Amino acid sequence: MEGWGASEASAREGSARGAGELAAVDAPAAARRPPRALTIAGSDSGGGAGIQADLKAFARCGVYGMSAVTAITAQNTLGVSAVHMVPGEVILAQVRAVVEDIGVDAVKVGMLGDAESARAVARALAELPGGVPVVVDPVMVAESGATLLDEQARRVLVAEIVPRATVVTPNLPEARALAGAAHGAGDGAEVQALARAVLALGAQAVVVTGGHRDEACDVFLAAGRPGEAIEIAGERHPDGATHGSGCTHSSVLAAQLALGATALDAARTARELAGEAVAHGLSAIGAGAGPVDVLCVDRPTARLP
Repeated sequence: MEGWGASEASAREGSARGAGELAAVDAPAAARRPPRALTIAGSDSGGGAGIQADLKAFARCGVYGMSAVTAITAQNTLGVSAVHMVPGEVILAQVRAVVEDIGVDAVKVGMLGDAESARAVARALAELPGGVPVVVDPVMVAESGATLLDEQARRVLVAEIVPRATVVTPNLPEARALAGAAHGAGDGAEVQALARAVLALGAQAVVVTGGHRDEACDVFLAAGRPGEAIEIAGERHPDGATHGSGCTHSSVLAAQLALGATALDAARTARELAGEAVAHGLSAIGAGAGPVDVLCVDRPTARLP
């Protein structure tokens, strides 16, 4: 499965000579434009997950980030204390505004919350230009355990959003919920069966992430080769910080698709960078599960004297 390209026309250079001086003609603006990725997700006031995590991941990959907010959460490292849903027409207006003016090379879908939001997101995806890759992170439960997706919204997700996905990225509990499966052993056989069940919902590819397994190994499965599950191994970092790890993974994957990577290569890069972000996570931030650090803020390249 090939990713969609983000390359622009190469810069044209010219020169004008006069009075012994050489003046370079500026390259066209389009040639200097980075790939553009849009996150459609909830806002985390604590900065660790949601659109805040997504925009950080886009920036890490050198991709210009945009956002359409589906929900405003009052949230910190200890949990979610309040949620305000954004009206569906406002969600759709946000997507239309950025697509019409700025354009989009990839979309990441995160928290939906309720059925109205889910239906608005489904309509927004239907209006995207043809060929724009979509990564769906089926956010159902927060790191703290708070439920973030009601049953009606889950039905819209399964029927109208997942079938539009280039890649869907559930963790193990989310894959079980999407597949309607009971709790299992979490071994390779179960994960591959879940990947096939999620793939059958209509996505082009699925990555069942390994964060909730004993073995921290992602499993990639594409519609073109449904019998060939590919394991993407990675280290487990028990001393790291995990808040926002799923958001970071799916957003890196979307950014890589915007850059032109194949779905499999994008999934490999997402596993690598999300793992690094957990390993270097900011455990000292907050009293609960600390946020991942995809931008290396604890290792700045320059400091004040």
